[in-house]
Amino acid sequence: MTNTLPNYINGQWSASTSAQEYLDVINPATAEILAQVPLSPASEVNQAVAAAAVAFATWRRTPPTERVQYLFKLKNLLEEHFEDLAQTITKECGKTLAESKGEMRRAIENVEVACGIPMMMQGTNLEDIATGIDEMMIRQPLGVAAVICPFNFPGMIPFWFLPYAIATGNTYIVKPSEKVPLTMQKIFHLLDKTGLPKGVINLVNGGKEAVDAILDHPQIRAISFVGSTPVAKYIYSRGAANGKRVQCQGGAKNPLIVLPDADMEMTTRIAADSAFGCAGQRCLAASIAITVADARSSFTEAIAATAKNRVVGNGLDKGVEMGPVIDIRSKTRIEGLIQQGVEEGANLLVDGRKPKISGYEQGNFIRPTILQNINPAGEIARTEIFGPVLSLIHLDTIEDAIALVNSGQYGNMACLFTSSGAAARKFRYEAEAGNIGINIGVAAPMAFFPFSGWKESFFGDLHGQSNHAVEFFTQTKVVVERWPTNWSRQF
Repeated sequence: MTNTLPNYINGQWSASTSAQEYLDVINPATAEILAQVPLSPASEVNQAVAAAAVAFATWRRTPPTERVQYLFKLKNLLEEHFEDLAQTITKECGKTLAESKGEMRRAIENVEVACGIPMMMQGTNLEDIATGIDEMMIRQPLGVAAVICPFNFPGMIPFWFLPYAIATGNTYIVKPSEKVPLTMQKIFHLLDKTGLPKGVINLVNGGKEAVDAILDHPQIRAISFVGSTPVAKYIYSRGAANGKRVQCQGGAKNPLIVLPDADMEMTTRIAADSAFGCAGQRCLAASIAITVADARSSFTEAIAATAKNRVVGNGLDKGVEMGPVIDIRSKTRIEGLIQQGVEEGANLLVDGRKPKISGYEQGNFIRPTILQNINPAGEIARTEIFGPVLSLIHLDTIEDAIALVNSGQYGNMACLFTSSGAAARKFRYEAEAGNIGINIGVAAPMAFFPFSGWKESFFGDLHGQSNHAVEFFTQTKVVVERWPTNWSRQF
């Protein structure tokens, strides 16, 4: 019998009593139905908000040194259940077990950083801004906050926000992706074991109705989101119109520039991992490789060989280097975009469509694919494919390459491979992207740095993680005070 997932509201697990629709949670490698998830209605979001609002009154007055004790407990629980959580991510999301372990490690690192809230949340003060007058700035929590999560990192992405939100004194609501709700179910069981007061954290499964309820509820003060740019625009505009703080990480088209003086063996290995890791389903996937001058032939030959030899299969199987995409709809879309690239004039150097994976014929697999000489003005050069597809473009100079990078609508990350310090500095200075890599693949910043992003890759002012998260989840209050001797009680 298929397990129907409950919500977690006010410290209690409870089945959705009002959901009219349930979706199957499907293993993308095997097509096995893992569970059913309810599409909870707005009324159940409202229940979670009500519980969080009540809990906030006490939680905000809990000293930060006490609040982080729950995070210390959570860190230990995540470590104890590390293997099980990683396997759950692989089963519902499809990525390799090594990738799932890496994801959970990054989640835990954010818990560790948020344990520094007693220092990170401190304000500033200055005596005698005028004679006998002192001024200080303090940080206070906002109230109830929420996160709307994507499918591609069910373990990591909620932790860009959650630990900072509760450590700073807010109460929190998590809406997992309905495609991959199992990981967060298990994490909430661990959160429950920490002894957090009722209502501080809540989980509501759901789809668009639940999202809209979060965007419209007057008691939700802040919303975090990671996903595609069209949805990010929708969430940002509707949430902001309702007076909320909103941070929305959108899509990307991350370019790699390869100069002739790059270490080609290292560059090829890193480029392949960046393009095909997590089956290309990440906002930090390498989408376009721009070869400059004499780098063209050597890089093209090497990356094609690497793509052809990458081992594709069930992420739980030993030796597998790339798993499936999330569902048949994504597979069909990706294969359609590959064909569109061919129709726009690209050469299909490596075709990964319709592979035969022995033992997993029902899985949503696409092998690594390389489109050579794509049209820089074509749709395929602008569209986020969100699959294991790398497009190749050749240009004559680094100036041309940087100009192409800067012409795109997105600005999530851009990378350069070179042995020239001058070229690296020029690129770092001029490239219009929020995250820059020099001889590094497209990788998420560490937890003690904010996750940046520019242009249509991000909507808002403050990003997730680190000090940006602390600022996002707090509001500043400036106090100016004077205590003249003749106004004060004498002792």
